[in-house]
Amino acid sequence: MYRIDVHHHILPSEYVRTMVRHGVEQGFGGEPPRSWDAESAVEAMERLGIERAITSISAPSVYFGRPNIRRALARSCNEYSAELISCYPGRFGAFAVLPMPDVESSLLELEYALDVLKLQGVTLLSNADGIYLGEPEFNELFEELNRRKTVVFLHPGVPTGITQSKTGVLPFMVEAPFETTRAAAYLVFGGTCERCPDIKIILAHAGGTIPYIAGRMILSEQVFKHKERIPKGCLTYLKRFYYDTALSTFPFSLRSLQELAEPSHILFGSDYPFAPEVATALAIAGLKSHDGFDDETLKAVERENALALFPSHR
Repeated sequence: MYRIDVHHHILPSEYVRTMVRHGVEQGFGGEPPRSWDAESAVEAMERLGIERAITSISAPSVYFGRPNIRRALARSCNEYSAELISCYPGRFGAFAVLPMPDVESSLLELEYALDVLKLQGVTLLSNADGIYLGEPEFNELFEELNRRKTVVFLHPGVPTGITQSKTGVLPFMVEAPFETTRAAAYLVFGGTCERCPDIKIILAHAGGTIPYIAGRMILSEQVFKHKERIPKGCLTYLKRFYYDTALSTFPFSLRSLQELAEPSHILFGSDYPFAPEVATALAIAGLKSHDGFDDETLKAVERENALALFPSHR
């Protein structure tokens, strides 16, 4: 076991019960909350050769209900994550969840999660109540994340007004990568990446469609003159992002990602349990068979790059 998985979701029982009480569907699938338990997760990790998982809460995160419910649920999830790390030494790390879009409460929870619980970073969804990362409403939060040199896992959130197509195309197929793309673009072109260079942002699912449309973004920069907010050039900020491989180890995905991202900025991710164990096994096979990775690069993607981001796990 040597892989380190930066994209592993947990569903604490209190979180699931709260979702059910509020009639909240789960993320992009429009389905009831799935179950998750630590023992089954560890057993799956054993079979898949995953030494450690950095856990997170997936969409809809705690972004539902009244502000007091969001605050209480974020605290409950973060304390559960800390307990999980303690109960399974060497097997888990965790990204904290924040009660967005309430910046004041999020700053307080950030302090508790990082300073008291000693979690490894934070998860932020692409949008909170329709307000996207990169918008000025979140400047104060990002300034604090930058001061702390925080690792941020950017996961797609559900866009407002989404409806289920009668064609059978599920939202996770297209809406999830588009959400990540939108948030990443706003962070770059809104100037957050320039103002907050010490935040290390991991983009889920190989950055959504960022590798494919990077050329369009560079062209936009040149045509519309965004120099004030992105003085170092769009490509510089895109290369600062880290990109996980969850659901993205197909040859056409990896080749596009490799054209944009340095090998040191590609990280192994599974999307367990929403991607079942068999999907992760196929993803690992896709990484192994990819002719763009030599043995040293593959080892870096599956382990060493994550250890560089999370040195406490060495």
